[in-house]
Amino acid sequence: MRPENQSHMSEFLLLGLPIRPEPQGVFFVLFLGMYLTTVLGNLLIILLIRLDPRLHTPMYFFLSHLALTDVSFSSVTVPKMLINMQTQDQSIPYAGCIAQMYFFLFFGCTDNLLLVVMAYDRYVAICHPLHYTTIMSRGLCMFLLAGSWLLSCVGALSHTILLAQLSFCAENIIPHFFCDLAALLKLSCSDTSLNELLIFTVGTAVVILPLSGILVSYGLIGVSILRVPSSKGICKALSTCGSHLSVVSLFYGTIMALYFSTSSGKSNDKDMIASVMYTVVTPMLNPFIYSLRNRDMKLALGVLFRRNNLLIK
Repeated sequence: MRPENQSHMSEFLLLGLPIRPEPQGVFFVLFLGMYLTTVLGNLLIILLIRLDPRLHTPMYFFLSHLALTDVSFSSVTVPKMLINMQTQDQSIPYAGCIAQMYFFLFFGCTDNLLLVVMAYDRYVAICHPLHYTTIMSRGLCMFLLAGSWLLSCVGALSHTILLAQLSFCAENIIPHFFCDLAALLKLSCSDTSLNELLIFTVGTAVVILPLSGILVSYGLIGVSILRVPSSKGICKALSTCGSHLSVVSLFYGTIMALYFSTSSGKSNDKDMIASVMYTVVTPMLNPFIYSLRNRDMKLALGVLFRRNNLLIK
């Protein structure tokens, strides 16, 4: 087939999830319910942190931005997937595909970096409790947040700019439910070695280094707890770090599943299942993890419900 330049590639076709036509309506309702749960649950967390003065601390400041990132991350791919399932129109414009890929990478990187910032916050709170308010000042919190957004923007933008330089063949079918960077590179007629090098470099910067930072932070927390072994200290650490550790395990567990499913050369269906896990399931579960495992969040939720009951009466 004759190669076409990307300027002549007007659209791509997203094959979507490997679901037979008969149960597609059931899956549409299921994914719609999961997406609405994600949006409402994370917005509820943001609302609680905004309204309750007890939650105006660095930990919950970062949690509110993590919730906002989760909503945005899920909103990049899920609405388009639902529209495609309902209308059977699998097309997405070239510009729309590139934009979707950019925001997918941007919010995914931001999620990653916020998790390591929250791990550092927990390390300071447990290992240096007397200096916590001094170290985790408002200025440092804003710097860490701005740094996470800026690094994510640079990483996503670098991938987008390099991808925009590539030429695409006449083949425009993406075997995925969103515009995945790896799938787009496979459709290109150009040399993608520079893109692959950037994937390795940026991947190390936004996945391996943050994960190492999280492991080091919790390693130091563990050492600090073992120095003063007491049931009270262990319970405090678990109540403080339990929610964050659960989210980290869920987030990196799905990333590893996706990595091993693609590197082992297994079917693309397993790749998509892993992608559904971290784009749909993980953002949906985060609000439940933080609300059910966190005493402060449960208290704030109880206060909100009591206020509503008083207003109704």
